[in-house]
Amino acid sequence: MTLQIDLNADMGEGYGRWSVGDDAALLEVVTSANIACGLHAGDPDVMARTMAQAVERDVGIGAHPGFADLQGFGRRRMHLPDHSLRNLIRYQVGAAQAMARGAGGRLRHLKLHGALSNMASEDRALAYLCYETALDVDPDLVVMVLPQTEMEAAVRDLGCAWAGEIFADRAYNEDATLVDRALPGAMIHDPEVAAGNMAAMVREQAIICASGKRLPSRVDTICVHGDTPESLQIARAVRARLTADGHYVRPLYSRAPGSAQ
Repeated sequence: MTLQIDLNADMGEGYGRWSVGDDAALLEVVTSANIACGLHAGDPDVMARTMAQAVERDVGIGAHPGFADLQGFGRRRMHLPDHSLRNLIRYQVGAAQAMARGAGGRLRHLKLHGALSNMASEDRALAYLCYETALDVDPDLVVMVLPQTEMEAAVRDLGCAWAGEIFADRAYNEDATLVDRALPGAMIHDPEVAAGNMAAMVREQAIICASGKRLPSRVDTICVHGDTPESLQIARAVRARLTADGHYVRPLYSRAPGSAQ
C-alpha cells in the first residue's frame, strides 16, 4: 500500500547567539517544520530566519508553542489558570502567524511542545483548550496529535483537521504516550533502528510500543526532534526508507485537510 507521509522536525530552537541543531540541513530533508515561538526557545530573529529557509524549500510551517520556560526548554510541567493558558497559546500562534507571513509563507499546522504536549496527551480538557484557542486564531490549521491519546479525543470532539504523529527517536508506553526521557531506552539514537521502526509503524498503521504491543493508529506524519544529536542522520534514514518502501514523502498541506492519507 502506497501512502503519503509527512516528515516533520522541531526546530528554530536556538536563542540569540546560541544554536540548537542544524536547521538548514534538516530543512533539506523534512517536509514540515515545527518552529519554536519564543517562549520555550527561539526569538524573533531565529523564527524569521528559520521560516524564510522553510519557505525557500517549500517546507510546511507550523507553530510549536510551549510553556514560558527557556531555562528548562519547555520540558518542566506548569499548571496555569485556563485564561492564562489560552493567552499563552494565542500569543505564540499569533507570533508564528505574523512571522510566517513576513517570511512570505503562511502558518500551516500546530504542534504542542514538551511538557505542554505531554500534559495534553493525558488531559482531554487541556488539549481541547489549547487546540480550540489556536483554531480561534487560525481555523485552517492542521493539528498534530499523538494518536490513541486524549489529544486525538480532543480533535475529534472539535471536528478539526488533524494529523496523527509518531516519533522516530522515541520509545512508546503501552498507553501510546512517550517513555519518559529520564528512563533507559526512551531515546532512539541509531538511524537504521529508527528507520526500521517507522517503516513498520507506517506499514501496520500502528504504534509499536517498547513492549511489542501494537496500537492501531492513524499515521500521517513522522517527527524527528531537532535537538537530538543524531537528528539529521535519523531524518535522512527515515526518508530513504519510506521512499524505498514506495511511499510519497510530502507536506501535510499537499493533501485535503482532515484526510487520513
